[in-house]
Amino acid sequence: MQLNNYKMKFSKTQFDRLGVAAEIATFAPHEGVREWHVMLHVEPRGELFEDQMERIYAAEDLLPGLPEFEGAHYVMKRYFVSDSTNQCPLMRNEADIAISMIQQQPLDGSKIAVWLYLVSEMEVSERDGMVVASHNGYNHLWKMAMHHNNGNSYTQTESVLIEYEDCLKRHGATLADNCIRTWFFVRDVDTQYSGMVKARLANFIEQGLTDKTHYIASTGIGALPADPRALVQLGAYAITGLKPRQQRYLYAPTHLNPTYEYGVTFERGTRVDFGDRRHVYISGTASINNKGEVVHVGNIVKQTERMWENVETLLREAETGYEDVMQIVVYLRDTADYAVVRDMFAERFPHIPTIIALAPVCRPAWLIEMECIAVKGANNPGYSNY
Repeated sequence: MQLNNYKMKFSKTQFDRLGVAAEIATFAPHEGVREWHVMLHVEPRGELFEDQMERIYAAEDLLPGLPEFEGAHYVMKRYFVSDSTNQCPLMRNEADIAISMIQQQPLDGSKIAVWLYLVSEMEVSERDGMVVASHNGYNHLWKMAMHHNNGNSYTQTESVLIEYEDCLKRHGATLADNCIRTWFFVRDVDTQYSGMVKARLANFIEQGLTDKTHYIASTGIGALPADPRALVQLGAYAITGLKPRQQRYLYAPTHLNPTYEYGVTFERGTRVDFGDRRHVYISGTASINNKGEVVHVGNIVKQTERMWENVETLLREAETGYEDVMQIVVYLRDTADYAVVRDMFAERFPHIPTIIALAPVCRPAWLIEMECIAVKGANNPGYSNY
C-alpha cells in the first residue's frame, strides 16, 4: 500500500531447506530509516531442540542478505521456547543485539519461535549495559532479560526495576521521562503477579509516576525465566532525545477503564511521534470493558472478538488501524483453544506477522491476550525523523 511518504509491505519467505517460514512486515519510506518486524516459525521434524534452534539461527543469518533487507541490522530478538531452563543455555550469545529468551511455548507444535526487529541507517552498539540504536539525535535503548533470583516476586521486581533505572541513569535517562514499553514475565502468574504489581507500584511512586502523571505501556504475563529461582523477568525499551508531547498515552474510555482502578499501573497504549512516522505500542489487551470487568467468561471466540475491538479502539485513538500493525503476539491460557484462535487470526489478519504462545494471562478468567506494534507514516515538522 502507498500512503503519503511511505510504503508498508507484508510478505512471507519460505526457507524450504531449513523448514523455516518468515512472516515479514516492512516499513520502507522513500528516505530515512527502514524498519522490519519478522516472525520466524520452524517446522517440527520430530528432532531435538538443538536441531530446531540451528535451523532458526540459519534463517536469521540469511535474512539480512535478502534484497528486501538491504542495509538491515538486528536490534532486538525475542525467543519463545518450550523449556527455558534446559534450552536457553544451549542458545548463542550475540553482541550488539538485545536478546530475550523466555518459556512461552509456541503453539504450532515447535520448540522455538522468534520475533525479530531490524532497522537500517542506525548505528547499533552495546554501551553501558544497553543495546543502543542511534540516529537523528535519538538513542533507542533496549534492555532485555533482567532478572534476580533471591526473594519473592515483590523483592525480585524491586531489584530488577532498580537495576534498570540505574542503567537508564548511565544514559542520561529516567523511567518517567524516557521509558516507552516494558514486558514483565512472571512465573506462576496466578500466585506471583500480585507481588510484582505491588512492587511496581511502590517503585513507580518513588520515580514520580502516579495516576495523576502517567504510567508505561506494558505486558504482564505468565512465563518461565531460564533461572528456576527467578520469578520475574523484565524487558524494556526507552528513547532519549524526545521533545515534550512527543510521547502520548492511549485510553479508549468507551471500551477500557484506567488500569489504576483495579490496582495495576500501566498505560493501555503509547503513541510516539517522529518527524516522518508514528509508532504505536499497544499493551497486553484482553476481553475487558470500561468498568474493568472480564467480558464473555469461558468463551474463547467472544473473548477474542472483544479483545480485537478493544485493540482497534486504541489504534483508532492513535489515528492508526490494523492496516498499520507490523507484529502481533498472542497469549493463550489453554492449549486446547489454539486451533480456534489460529484460524480466527489467519482469517482476519492473514498478512500480519503473528506468534501464538502458551502464556497464562494475569486474571484466570481471561483466556486470551494480545499485544502489537503499529507504524504509520506522518509529517511532523516539529520533530526529527526516526
